[in-house]
Amino acid sequence: MSTEALGKEPGGVDPALPPAADSTAAGTGSLAWARRRRSAARFWRAYRRQRAGLVGLVALVVIACVALAAPLLAGADADSVTDAPGTALENPSAEFPLGTDQFGRSVLDLLIHGARISLTVGLLAAALTVGIGTLVGMVAGHYGGWLSGLVMRVTDFFLVMPTLVLAIVLATVMSRSVTTIIIAIGVAAWPKTARLVRAQTLAIEQRPYVERARALGGGHTHIMVRHVLPNVMPLVLAQTTLVISEAILTEATLAFLGLGDPQVISWGGMLQDAREAGAISSGHWSFLVPPGIAIAVVALCFTLAGRALESVLNPKLGVAN
Repeated sequence: MSTEALGKEPGGVDPALPPAADSTAAGTGSLAWARRRRSAARFWRAYRRQRAGLVGLVALVVIACVALAAPLLAGADADSVTDAPGTALENPSAEFPLGTDQFGRSVLDLLIHGARISLTVGLLAAALTVGIGTLVGMVAGHYGGWLSGLVMRVTDFFLVMPTLVLAIVLATVMSRSVTTIIIAIGVAAWPKTARLVRAQTLAIEQRPYVERARALGGGHTHIMVRHVLPNVMPLVLAQTTLVISEAILTEATLAFLGLGDPQVISWGGMLQDAREAGAISSGHWSFLVPPGIAIAVVALCFTLAGRALESVLNPKLGVAN
């Protein structure tokens, strides 16, 4: 009987098989996305029960929207010294709700523009910190032996050094720019994350499915990427939100000490300008207080969101199932 009579192609391949395989793959993908949607829904329901975390998240969304819309809300030339709309150190008024700085620029406009740099530095520095810490912690926890000992001794060296002092040293020897601040914070603040991830990696390595994957011939990369990394991600995400607040505070401190980029506006830079302009001695608190309050509010919001996220993702706390 010919292959045409059997409904097969001359090569012996049933033309009905590829569509069936595609259908199976599509069904598997649909089930995976359905599980992800259900997981996201469960996470959101659990997160909404964290009142403080919800308040922090809403506040962060509002602040982020204001920062993104800064050119529309405050104008693109709010930092211009030559085109300043007011006189030096004016008191709050209808035209300038928070007064002006030493150059006659609106403090409110500077505050809005400063949110962009402060948030950008906080997010990028936290991403660098958590990235280094996660990589170092996973390597130390997975490989063990002399490599783990060497990596952890280097981690301990950075851990005993004050983060702010190390960041000041790096920011001093490098060029004054936003990139320098991000690198300085990232290099100085990663040891805490590395120790947390290493401890979590050691616990995951003892689980049966990891031992099964190793017995079936799974290599180091396969085990770390497919089994260890997904299980440490909840801890990493919670740690990221907490590190962001620390990064914002560190950036503000460095800018206040004169180690920030003088060509950009940040909340820490505004504090430095207020100090140099004598806002404290002259009683112009409207120039000094707003950036300090903004730094404290954003750091508090990230901390609240991070604590709530940690409570939801950490099964030991009994919030999420």
